Amino acid sequence: MAIKSRKHAPTRFNQHIGAALAVMLLPVAAQAADPAGQSAPASQQTLNEIKVVGSKENDFKAEKASSPKYTEELVNTAQTIVVIKKELIEQQGALTLTDALRNTPGVGTFFLGENGNTNTGDAVYMRGFDASGSIYVDGVRDVGSISRDVFNIEQIDVLKGPAGTDSGRGSPTGSINLVSKTATMENKFNSLLTAGSGKQKRATADWNRIIDADSGTAFRLNLMTQDSGNPARDEVKNKRWAFAPTVTFGIGKPTRITASYLHVDQNNVPDGFVPTIGLPGYSTPDTITSTNKVIRTFLNSAAKVDPKNFYGSTTDHDKVKADMGTLRIDHDFSPTVQFQNTTRYGKTKQDYLLTAFMGSTANLKTPVATDPSTWTLARSLRTVKDQENTILTNQTVLSAQFDTGVLKHSVVAGAEFTSEKQTNYSYVPASLGTLPDANLYHPNPRDPVTGYQPVRNGAYSQGEVNTQSAYVFDTIKFGDKWIFNGGVRFDHFNTTYDAITLQTAVAQGQVQKLPVGTPIPAHITLNDTFANGKISALYKPTPDSSVYALWATSKAPPGTNFTLSTGASSAQNPIYDPQETTTKEIGTKWDFLKQKLSLSAAVYQTEVKNEVEQDPIDLIYYQTGKKRVQGIEIGMVGEVMPNWLVSAGYTRMNTSVKSGKVVTASGVNNLSYTPKQAFTGWTSYTLPFGLKIGGGARYVGEMLRGTDGAVGTPARVDAYWVFDAMATYTVNKNLDLQLNAYNLADKTYVAAINKSGFRYTPGQPRSFSLTANIKF
Repeated sequence: MAIKSRKHAPTRFNQHIGAALAVMLLPVAAQAADPAGQSAPASQQTLNEIKVVGSKENDFKAEKASSPKYTEELVNTAQTIVVIKKELIEQQGALTLTDALRNTPGVGTFFLGENGNTNTGDAVYMRGFDASGSIYVDGVRDVGSISRDVFNIEQIDVLKGPAGTDSGRGSPTGSINLVSKTATMENKFNSLLTAGSGKQKRATADWNRIIDADSGTAFRLNLMTQDSGNPARDEVKNKRWAFAPTVTFGIGKPTRITASYLHVDQNNVPDGFVPTIGLPGYSTPDTITSTNKVIRTFLNSAAKVDPKNFYGSTTDHDKVKADMGTLRIDHDFSPTVQFQNTTRYGKTKQDYLLTAFMGSTANLKTPVATDPSTWTLARSLRTVKDQENTILTNQTVLSAQFDTGVLKHSVVAGAEFTSEKQTNYSYVPASLGTLPDANLYHPNPRDPVTGYQPVRNGAYSQGEVNTQSAYVFDTIKFGDKWIFNGGVRFDHFNTTYDAITLQTAVAQGQVQKLPVGTPIPAHITLNDTFANGKISALYKPTPDSSVYALWATSKAPPGTNFTLSTGASSAQNPIYDPQETTTKEIGTKWDFLKQKLSLSAAVYQTEVKNEVEQDPIDLIYYQTGKKRVQGIEIGMVGEVMPNWLVSAGYTRMNTSVKSGKVVTASGVNNLSYTPKQAFTGWTSYTLPFGLKIGGGARYVGEMLRGTDGAVGTPARVDAYWVFDAMATYTVNKNLDLQLNAYNLADKTYVAAINKSGFRYTPGQPRSFSLTANIKF
């Protein structure tokens, strides 16, 4: 089949730098003698300019987002932006992106996937919506199902709310940008050696070397290796290694060229998680289908399984190879005109096999009702992912500052050309092997697998999105009190989806037109152009504060996930318009204590429309669906007093479906996988004798899961608090020792749940890690 649609619419690993750095040039003596021994005339005597250069930043507080699209400091930026710096990440012993994102409230991996399919990589939810496709590295979209490590990350910028003008298509509620480490004019070496609970073993190295000081050439190499288990789970392994070299020419010069490369190799044992039997809200999956049906009510009071149980197989694997090469050129034409060009090629390949399960009536067997040791769970879902993602992009940004009368402008204009491709291959189900049913309370992952000889079945899908984008932003200062910002972005894209599916058996009574297994080709294309915009006004009551209002839009066209569909119920059908998002935000930001401590607060409303819904009367699908998220977010970050650092955030969200069917299993009109309230906080204090102590707390409110017709599974997960602690002791100038303790109260909680409610992620139990920080 072939479908075409054409639419035209107008559419810093540095430690604490210090409070100030003064550079002074001593003036010539007023009575400097000439060759004849006479003093120089007074008219020829000059004083050299004295400059004092200070830094307001501290280990937790950043002054600006990394993107050149944001020309102002955060206090003068009319949008909620959370910057998570490397120093905070290291204090917490965070290793992955999802670990680091715990420092921004209401953002996390709350959703496990649908039925037998389990999400892989960083499946991040933000303000009620999936943001997994809106993850960037140095401003370039990072594709692929990979769990991102932070060994090569300087800071993480979390942009909440409107992201359409910054990055084009993507999540309606924001984006995440990882800022990579780059070479600096400093000779240094740093290594972190970590061991801990769950057989954790990890080592990183960060080496920076000046190659030529006169030309501003420096080289930096970051290395990482890890071979760890999981303190919450048996059998699950996180094994990976990576290296990231970068060289920069012209540091401190008008022209700077940076070449970098990243290679990541993962060989993990994935986690299919554990059954929800025994959790609050669980009941028998049986339903009355006939008069002689036995309803196993004894399952309503069944005990929970050990959360460490592993229901997969030792043949399960998640192998990922990712490569990313980047060339960036920066040039300052003048102090007021700057140019940046970035070229990147990236490729990620994933080979994944997971033995999953569904705890339905047919799969959960109880041969002896009074003897739970005889109960079994079928492991019939051998889930495979053979996927390859590539991206090739070139991005150009031109920035200029100039005045027009009393108005001061900072204009940023840019163009982006990007080609992204994703290919997926399918396998013969029987070639993936079969396993015997697992004992429900004592599963054996070493049960033999019969017939495991994986073979592709000829079915595949390939989606390609080519995008050409142009944008312009103008930040206008009117006096010292008002800052206005406006921007618009145009994206033209061409999406092509090719697939081969295999004819399956038809239901009884239907006509069999093709033999089972017959290849059925599909070729679907979509071309479209759309525009996004944002506008804001900001007032400064004082030099270190602001009050602002923002309005912005985002759009996500069909094919955003590299898939187009002919199904009338699918939002990926090219006959439909893009999903449209409008965000309104009012907020305030205040810097205190000589700009060392920042407080922020914002109220916002995000409305997503053009969702595909079926009319209950004529049973035809229309784009009448609408969802809304309203919330408040409060943040604090920085230095309260010398040696006392803090980072904290709180959010409260009210979510609802304004038009369309309810999306939660409980029937409550909220959005799923979105905690109504969330809090995160971390603080540390450095004592005079070299001991640093710290700790934090996280609260995640009750969450509702999605709905798919599953019977008897929990419709919600309870709220929970988790408390962590840290202590670092400076042995000498070359060695620090850091002890981290996680979940001090050993709280048992559900961290994530899947759509059917059959499986959940147990929270991390009380665990520890010890890190040696070696530096030269």
